[in-house]
Amino acid sequence: MIRLKELTDLQANRTHGLPYQAMGHNPSQQRKALARARVTNPRILLYSHDTFGLGNIRRTLLLAQELIAQYPKAAVLLITGSQMIHSFRIPEGMDYIKLPCLDRIDAEKYESRFLLECSDAVKRTRSAIIERAVLGFAPDLMIVDKRPAGVDGELSETLAALRDRNLPTRLVLGVRDILDEPAKTRATLKNNHSFEIIRDNYDEVWIYGSQSIFDTVREYAFPEDIARITHYCGYLKRPTTPSHRNGGPPHVLVTTGGGGDGSRMIDAYLEGLSNLPRNVALKSTVVFGPQMSAEKRSSLVQRFDYLADVQFREFEADLTQLYAESDLVVSMAGYNTVCELLSFGSNAILVPRAEPVKEQLIRARLLAAEGLFEIVEPAELSPETLINKVLASLKPSVVQPIRFDLQGLPRIRERIRELLEEKEP
Repeated sequence: MIRLKELTDLQANRTHGLPYQAMGHNPSQQRKALARARVTNPRILLYSHDTFGLGNIRRTLLLAQELIAQYPKAAVLLITGSQMIHSFRIPEGMDYIKLPCLDRIDAEKYESRFLLECSDAVKRTRSAIIERAVLGFAPDLMIVDKRPAGVDGELSETLAALRDRNLPTRLVLGVRDILDEPAKTRATLKNNHSFEIIRDNYDEVWIYGSQSIFDTVREYAFPEDIARITHYCGYLKRPTTPSHRNGGPPHVLVTTGGGGDGSRMIDAYLEGLSNLPRNVALKSTVVFGPQMSAEKRSSLVQRFDYLADVQFREFEADLTQLYAESDLVVSMAGYNTVCELLSFGSNAILVPRAEPVKEQLIRARLLAAEGLFEIVEPAELSPETLINKVLASLKPSVVQPIRFDLQGLPRIRERIRELLEEKEP
């Protein structure tokens, strides 16, 4: 006779396909069999809410690739709200569930991106899909990006169900280096009960950053018990390719990430470029980003398509080749973009956004203070200021290798090993 607990394990697919007889009826044998399965072919679920920009989904896909490299027999399932997920290369051994899209209206306000008249229904639908997917997949490890309860609390019912069913899922919250200015972030974390949610549900918190650059625990006033389970992983190094220039004039790459609010930076660059004397030659590639409106893209192209040596691209899922060909990058200061620039050791000018959150501005100022990049403050952005900074950055200089903590992925490997391969008590 199968006892109730054994039946619950079977229903939750905790055997990972092992024949029930092979597990034996001894509780110790069952625990060991499940532990072996967790080590050799773990089920890992990644949640990325993806409401604005591309940084979250790019970071999550990078983690997925690392997970599959570490555990080739793993089954990795991604739950994402990214409207661009279909444009990225999905690692072998991974599948995804696409949620209806949300859009960030303000710092903590979200509405349906496309189904404009039924935002509440879209949010309920997302929550229901997530709960059914997580309970059905019964992951050994679940990594949640940025928000412990998900966007607008859409993970709350799922977290409660995991507790009620006592599933042995290890839960990790992954947080980028900087969320927003400290005072505002402390208030937000208090108001949305983030620390209580972490305390009740999560095994670890990973900071994808360096404590020496920005002390997330101190700046955001993590309680002592949450600080104890928090690990600084370091920044996440991206795959690179050797730099190769094709000769001719200097090549400037202008990229906005998602592009939702990048038109002002592109406009300033192109206007400044148009005012240069004819004897100043620059080759430019401008990548708009998929979230820039068609009207803004069309307006920029119509105004500046007469410029020689300017190539316009709507979107590039992988900027590796363009980074390798560039002498200078002009970009915003999102987490993903900064990690790419650091990985390539790029000569770069950061033009951060300052609203509705100051995350990019804080990051750009800190990295500029370290001498890693140049910065154009949002209030100082103008065609003249930006193009003068570009010309100064292209002058010959002694290139120093960037010394920076990019060991996030190796440290994450170790954290995953500890979580999945912990010894039997």
